[in-house]
Amino acid sequence: MKFVTYNIQYGLGRDGRYDLDRTARVVEGADVIALQEVERFWKRSENVDEVAGLVERLPDFHWVYGPGLDMDASYRDKDGRLINRRRQFGSMLLSRTPILSSRSFPLPKYGTLKQHSIQQALLEGVIDTPAGPIRVYTTHLSHLSAETRVPQIEVMLDIAERAPSEGGAWCGGHPNPNAGWTEGEEPPMPRHAMIMGDMNFVPDSDQYDMITGPVSPNYGRLVRRDGFLDAWVVAGHGENDRVTSPAVANGFEGGMDIDTCFDYCFVTVDLARRVRGVRIDGAADASDHQPVWIDMDLDEPAAPLSN
Repeated sequence: MKFVTYNIQYGLGRDGRYDLDRTARVVEGADVIALQEVERFWKRSENVDEVAGLVERLPDFHWVYGPGLDMDASYRDKDGRLINRRRQFGSMLLSRTPILSSRSFPLPKYGTLKQHSIQQALLEGVIDTPAGPIRVYTTHLSHLSAETRVPQIEVMLDIAERAPSEGGAWCGGHPNPNAGWTEGEEPPMPRHAMIMGDMNFVPDSDQYDMITGPVSPNYGRLVRRDGFLDAWVVAGHGENDRVTSPAVANGFEGGMDIDTCFDYCFVTVDLARRVRGVRIDGAADASDHQPVWIDMDLDEPAAPLSN
């Protein structure tokens, strides 16, 4: 199966144009798509519902949306009728196979006095695959500083760690089976997980170490047995050998001053053996970020994932 993570910058490409057709073309070849910076009803993007727009352009995908930022954008039409709208900004998951359940978690927010600080969230989808269900998380961490990201990473890792013991979106039984609370089979909450998104940190940072484990001068990266590995490294690349956010000199006026990497896919240890390749699409021009593609061996039902 092919996975891709992409910060779409609300459809704004390197040429300064908003173009969801272009955005959809970049990711349409994937089986599972993790998007960040998807917005609804903002003036800058002509009050477009980008969630609806992407769903229309990618009709063969199941989807869930998890806004972190949510504000009133309602208005009254010419006849005085209230049109309820929400101005939202967040992450989205799309999958060719069913998304069995979904949860969205607010991440810690730093209350700044002058700098722009927004509510961010972690979106979880339990996705069915031929090899068994897996948890896929997508998020976009704070751009302000390491100090604002650290508590977000702590919460994110805690959510991912405790999820299997919490059970699925509903679990257990009910004293009255006919009450309707246990409709369908109990949804799974597998141990196997991926975290994808724009983390706003670089590979040689303490925040990266929080997820992948510290580096020992004598023994290298100390990955926890129940921790996460960087899929890019699992696929044979060097930790610092990548660019997902090109510099201003590469043609986008709103970009960074230097080439850097902010976009990642982290996988649990048990999923790492199924990573077959990771690449960065350096030709994509639909955003100020580059999409990261991950090939996973999850197509074989004869060798299912164990719980």
